[in-house]
Amino acid sequence: VQTSQKGLQRSMRGIATLLSLVLLSSISSTYANPLKVVQRISDSLQSKPRSREELKLGIAGFYDRSSKLWEEVWGEHMHHGYYVPANRTDHKQAQVDLIDEVLKWAGVEESGSRRPTKVVDVGCGIGGSSRHIARKYGATANGVTLSPYQAMRGNQLAQQQGLANRASFQVADALDMPFPSSSFDLVWSLESGEHMPDKKRFVDELFRVSMPNGRIIIVTWCHRDLSPNETSLTKKELNLLNKINRAYYLPEWCSVDDYVKILEEKGATDVKTEDWSWVIAPFWKAVIVSSLRPGSIWGLLKSGFSTQRGAYAMLLMLRGFDMGLIKFGLITCTKPK
Repeated sequence: VQTSQKGLQRSMRGIATLLSLVLLSSISSTYANPLKVVQRISDSLQSKPRSREELKLGIAGFYDRSSKLWEEVWGEHMHHGYYVPANRTDHKQAQVDLIDEVLKWAGVEESGSRRPTKVVDVGCGIGGSSRHIARKYGATANGVTLSPYQAMRGNQLAQQQGLANRASFQVADALDMPFPSSSFDLVWSLESGEHMPDKKRFVDELFRVSMPNGRIIIVTWCHRDLSPNETSLTKKELNLLNKINRAYYLPEWCSVDDYVKILEEKGATDVKTEDWSWVIAPFWKAVIVSSLRPGSIWGLLKSGFSTQRGAYAMLLMLRGFDMGLIKFGLITCTKPK
């Protein structure tokens, strides 16, 4: 095991060096103006926060450029996998299993009167979760994303998989969704909450579109809960998160406890949370190792600066998980009747 870990560490250092050179080359080729090159490097090094509008545009562009490469390597599911047992290597199936295990954990029934019939996938990627849930429950699913490419690709895959009449995808802001109130009996958000610049408004919108007695599920990256004698994360922890924010177009992070407080203020019932960091722990290492494949390296070289920087930030994510800073939080509740 120690030999394997040392080999992975050497690979990670090699990836870091390669990506550093690629990033510098990409910035220089993208921005012919030397002043713009210097400004872009300076903003990245200082982990300069972005405005809400910059985040919105950046998220759309990031996923427009990176989703094709991700699908080529990892398939239609753009999220972590379920690694129980921890040594499993069927990574694509692990991603499907994560959806099923989260649904089971949240108590979503597969039969009976509370089986979901109308689902919204908030931050849907290219629609992998939506299509899987639509098939699993015989439900209809609507997905929203900021990325035009993702919405287009999600609809293409729905057509190819014979689900065009049950799963549809559109470009929309999760903080202002184009659906009437009380539209869905299952509100699903898998690894998109971390992108939301206003967590309270995010939860408000999830509640608005949920039917009374509807099930709401949020699976998201969070920072660790603060201890009773803490008022904030440490400077070292904040610096690491700021670097990740810059790469993945993320706003300020929050904890699972912060979400619970918002839900309780909304009057949510059956609130339940769990930390599944250990469940998904092998995922980032698997993604890093997959990036060593010749096809992945070539795809990354062609993908542009933001995707390359996102690949580099995988190492930072792994560091955050290892130090107990980044948590993979599960949160579910019921909207009151």
